[in-house]
Amino acid sequence: MSYNVDEKGYYGQFGGAFIPEMLYPNTDELRRQYIEIMEAPDFQEEFRQLLRDYVGRPTPLYFAKRLSDTFNTKIYLKREDLCHTGAHKVNNTIGQILLAKRLGKNRIIAETGAGQHGVATATVCALMGIECVVYMGEVDIARQAPNVARMKMLGATVKPATSGSRTLKDATNEAIRDWINNPVNTHYIIGSVVGPHPYPDMVARFQSVISEEVQQQLIEKEGTPNPDYVVACVGGGSNAAGLYYHYLDNPEVGIIAVEAAGKGIHTGESAATSALGKVGIIHGSKTLLMQTGDGQITEPYSISAGLDYPGVGPMHANLYTSGRGEFISITDKEAMEAGLLVSKLEGIIPAIETSHAFAIFDHRSFKPEDIVVFNLSGRGDKDLQTYIDYFKL
Repeated sequence: MSYNVDEKGYYGQFGGAFIPEMLYPNTDELRRQYIEIMEAPDFQEEFRQLLRDYVGRPTPLYFAKRLSDTFNTKIYLKREDLCHTGAHKVNNTIGQILLAKRLGKNRIIAETGAGQHGVATATVCALMGIECVVYMGEVDIARQAPNVARMKMLGATVKPATSGSRTLKDATNEAIRDWINNPVNTHYIIGSVVGPHPYPDMVARFQSVISEEVQQQLIEKEGTPNPDYVVACVGGGSNAAGLYYHYLDNPEVGIIAVEAAGKGIHTGESAATSALGKVGIIHGSKTLLMQTGDGQITEPYSISAGLDYPGVGPMHANLYTSGRGEFISITDKEAMEAGLLVSKLEGIIPAIETSHAFAIFDHRSFKPEDIVVFNLSGRGDKDLQTYIDYFKL
């Protein structure tokens, strides 16, 4: 059994393209061409060159000695926080902007929650001189003000989503409406492994540079390409998909996904999709989704703006239901305290999304000889105000 996407766009029972007829030409154009374009030698050359010279790859695989001593296991951090723009998101936006150019698109739209994907999209649009519109929930605009300012400085138009919970889900709804209205000239850069096929696979392929580098770096450091475990936070799940990608079909490597339990799984203020979700369709994809008994999407909650999505990417839904992935839910309190601990032990302030991953040690023990690789997917600059308010710094 493979945990990668099949030719119809499914991961097990999850995935597909459940979209309005108006969008079919857009996704069909992508589906027919994305792999051919991505695998073309000239595309790969331009993609790799930009990752190296513009993004700053490869990112280091750092042995976190003090963290390892504290939890009595070998902890490595994949330093995606050191990418240009401060998170892994730019790996995907570089790839998609090159794809959009080859498809002849001259306008880009995107959705963003924590703002990192919006910044990464605005960045590559500035780089390529292409118009950029970013949809962002009103609530997220307020709590991620520095990223909103960055997007505007980079020349993007930031449009607030004012419906529903006014967060990521609603920003995505607005972006899809825009795409329906502007199908010919516009490419929608989705920031996570969500949405209709081929987006989950396309984003995972662009992010797979993460696990590709981990394999090479671990050979140098440990004499093996395989860690015992790979750990990442999961909202939609792009940073996790990037870390898991080259290990999906390798049963020797344990996959651990960490979700946001918010104020507690059963408090009604949570985003723990694996624990609370049922099969449903959101944003064009069949996946696990938090919903009421009659199928209405329930509002997710997390202190981190990047994890409060009511669903999860179809790759991760399949990892969960098949048992290939181990899913752990972490509360706001646990995540915030873990973020502070990593800051004090390693001199690295992680994004709050990433801090959820570091909180697993209260839930999960490892052997002293285990090699555990964490995706340090983003830096905490964007979350300083949340940290300040929470800890009264």
